[in-house]
Amino acid sequence: MTVSSSSTSPAPTSTVVSQKAIVVFALAGLALICFGAYSYGGERQSGAVLIGGLAGLALYHASFGFTAAWRHIVTERRGGGLRAQFVLILLTSAVAFPLIAWGSDFGWPTGGFVFPFGYAAAIGAFMFGLGMQLGGGCASGTLFTAGGGSTRMMVTLAAFILGSVIATAHMHLWGQLPKIPAYSLVTNFGPIVAFAITALVLGLIALATLKIEKRAHGRILEGRKTGSILTGPWSPMLGAGMLAFVCILTFVVVGRPWGITSGFALWGAKVFQVIGIPVETWPYWKWQTKALEASVLRDTTSVMNFGIIFGALSAAALAGKFYLVWRLSTKDLLTAIIGGLLMGYGARLAYGCNIGAYLGGLVSGSMHGWLWLVFAFAGSLLGTRLRLKLGMG
Repeated sequence: MTVSSSSTSPAPTSTVVSQKAIVVFALAGLALICFGAYSYGGERQSGAVLIGGLAGLALYHASFGFTAAWRHIVTERRGGGLRAQFVLILLTSAVAFPLIAWGSDFGWPTGGFVFPFGYAAAIGAFMFGLGMQLGGGCASGTLFTAGGGSTRMMVTLAAFILGSVIATAHMHLWGQLPKIPAYSLVTNFGPIVAFAITALVLGLIALATLKIEKRAHGRILEGRKTGSILTGPWSPMLGAGMLAFVCILTFVVVGRPWGITSGFALWGAKVFQVIGIPVETWPYWKWQTKALEASVLRDTTSVMNFGIIFGALSAAALAGKFYLVWRLSTKDLLTAIIGGLLMGYGARLAYGCNIGAYLGGLVSGSMHGWLWLVFAFAGSLLGTRLRLKLGMG
């Protein structure tokens, strides 16, 4: 196995480590989690770990994040990242909608994320959009950049977990606010018409981004080319295609869309238990008693998250770019903490993050996914303005 060397010299405050050793460590960690997951949930659970590993590899090599793409259309009038997201959604929906509608008839029972949407979800989505710009990444972005060695994103991840578990203490109160009923395009129109509606709306938004970009720059920026499948970088469209494959595998193996943030709440709750905080008495965890009492290796979302971290770690080392930067400015530290807390709390109120609520909702044909997008993008706009005022790069 050949590991490429980094083209960028590490920062003076970083720790340089053997890239080959990191690759071996990452693969060993992935194998260990896979074995542990198999002992608790069999082939399905170990399969979820490997799917997570593939997701981490794709996220890192394609630098596929939702946060920067949402920011770039506002600050730079560049829409390539958004269009790659739409390709991901449409490729996944083309398979997911028929699976949700007819999968049981072929021995593949599949469920979608279809939830009601109300004041709590709107506030949560807005908080999440604001938090991801301050924190520097969404849930998947936090995982893969933390796995790639970003110490700032490790702080964001810790705050994300803390915000998630704090939110569970109040979920029974937020749940009393008014909401509109769940609505599924797949159920009401069938998978073919539901896909046509989704493609039409996303296509119109994509056309708008093309118009915005061409008006601002005179031409459409050519996307990054794929360098190497193994060592990266990948083009955004290759990343979108590979992540669509991840989403489809998740539907087939796990039986539902890809999700991330419920695992964070579970991790935080277990830590709270260790330090003596009785989360098991909270209404949210009374409903989730089995998950709280069982090993995290029995939780499918958690093992997929572990897979993402180790997959991204291996990708960073294969690219020769893994190193730890220890020094963080006060501004970096505070924005990472505040952003993580906002994302964690908001994600619990709004049924998840860009993956579970936005992507998971849209590929399930759920109206809540579209509404989540509206309110999260509004929060992202505010977060983008705050980034500019704070001088964040």
